[in-house]
Amino acid sequence: MGLFRRGPKRDGRDAPRDPEFDYFSENEGARFRAQVREAFAEQGLEVTVYADVVSDSGGRQFGLGNLAAVCHNDDRGPRSWPELVRQHVGMVLRTMDAPSALDTLPTEQIRAQLYPRVVGADGLNAQNFGYARTVAPGLFEILALDLPESVMMLTDEALEPLGDLQYLREQALYNLRGLPVEGHETVKDSEGMRFEVVLGDSFYTASRVLTLESVVRQVTGEQLTADGALVAMPFRHQLAFHAIRDTGMISALNAMASFAAAGYADTPGAISPYVYWWRDGTLTQLSDRAEDGESLRIVVGDEFQELLERLVAMDQE
Repeated sequence: MGLFRRGPKRDGRDAPRDPEFDYFSENEGARFRAQVREAFAEQGLEVTVYADVVSDSGGRQFGLGNLAAVCHNDDRGPRSWPELVRQHVGMVLRTMDAPSALDTLPTEQIRAQLYPRVVGADGLNAQNFGYARTVAPGLFEILALDLPESVMMLTDEALEPLGDLQYLREQALYNLRGLPVEGHETVKDSEGMRFEVVLGDSFYTASRVLTLESVVRQVTGEQLTADGALVAMPFRHQLAFHAIRDTGMISALNAMASFAAAGYADTPGAISPYVYWWRDGTLTQLSDRAEDGESLRIVVGDEFQELLERLVAMDQE
């Protein structure tokens, strides 16, 4: 998985847009949904296809948002969609028709496959995830069970028989720290701006912000200082960071704001389009949408302003 996506041959932006998935043209959206219907039919299941969901005769619903984004972001373009759709539909139906892993796996194995996930508020039903810990405004940490073909986000009811919540979270964080760094790239320019990006196929790559200190050691071989780092989690497969040591942080902040906003758009598993200040495990949002809703702005509080002033003064000594 690369940092930047090539643009496959697609309908131009001047073509009428799909009302639900704006990155598709009307024709592309219709083609995508037809392929979804066909893939379910191949599995012996007739479904009714709506704009962002399909429904079967038993009332089960299958959301299309992630699959649409996967198709949109595939470098091969629309020729790859039929196979992507078939694979996704097959996996979804196998997962739904199989016995629940919570009923078949021993408790110790469940704990060994437990990971924390950072997710956005969209689509998170607060009634089912009352235990979710707030990581930053609009971002929450939940626990997930990692399975061969899927990831099961665990509700309050699912967690109850597994033991003490704090113990489960500590086990999940331990498992997260044990994951390898699948890929690492450095984004930099000729003027000295740089930040690091950890990327991979794991659904928990961005969630490694919860164990940032160990990730920074793995990637750079250095420890974070008390000033912390800038971080961004555009979507589940990327975590960007810049360890704060000097005023080079200023150019990194601006570049990471654009990087996060671009990475968040139209991606499966989108988390946040913003940059945060990580300090001792606490996240403070630094970038935001401007009033026009299109451009970006940097918003800093008193503590971050004090940090900026101190770093500037150190550079001038």
